[in-house]
Amino acid sequence: MSLTVLLVDDEPLVRAGLRAVLEAQPDISVVGEAADGAAVVPLVRSLRPDVVAMDVRMPLLDGIDATRAVLNSVDAPPKILVITTFENDEYVYGALRAGADGFLLKRARPAEIVHAVRLVAAGDSLLFPAAVRRLAAEHGSAPAREALARAALTEREGEVLRRMARGLSNAEIAADLVVGTETVKSHVSAVLAKLGARDRTQAVIAAYESGFVTPG
Repeated sequence: MSLTVLLVDDEPLVRAGLRAVLEAQPDISVVGEAADGAAVVPLVRSLRPDVVAMDVRMPLLDGIDATRAVLNSVDAPPKILVITTFENDEYVYGALRAGADGFLLKRARPAEIVHAVRLVAAGDSLLFPAAVRRLAAEHGSAPAREALARAALTEREGEVLRRMARGLSNAEIAADLVVGTETVKSHVSAVLAKLGARDRTQAVIAAYESGFVTPG
């Protein structure tokens, strides 16, 4: 089955480059394009892509508000991969906090672009580089610390969350903790439920904002 992608960027050359890279793969197809975030929700509803590659800075509706609109108004929303020029951009952090699943630098190599799309589609690993970890830590607050304390994670769930924050996949966490992958999946589900997190990205943001995990 083909993995479908919607491209959202106000630069035609960026969209053309992403399309060329992705459609060179036999299992990925680009089902549509948009030049602004304002067009995303109707396109997602009609095309039902698996992944939206979303620029953050656009003239009418930026990637943060477009991400929020998709997640709040579309049933079974797609994964959202933010594409940006600068990795330490507050816009990137805002989009991730709004519910985006990861981010990709526009200067990324073709293989990295393909890998990023597949990662967020699978929902298994996390694109959460050091610069964004620092931003999350800088946005820490007492409410974030209190929310994580209320979650009352078990010791093993805490170990899993720390490894999620390092960007490890379920298989990598399982190898690190010497347990089965299905056991890790159960712990990840429990962590998300206790934190009230939509996905791994939201859980990791909570971990950094609360100080439970620190950059480095």
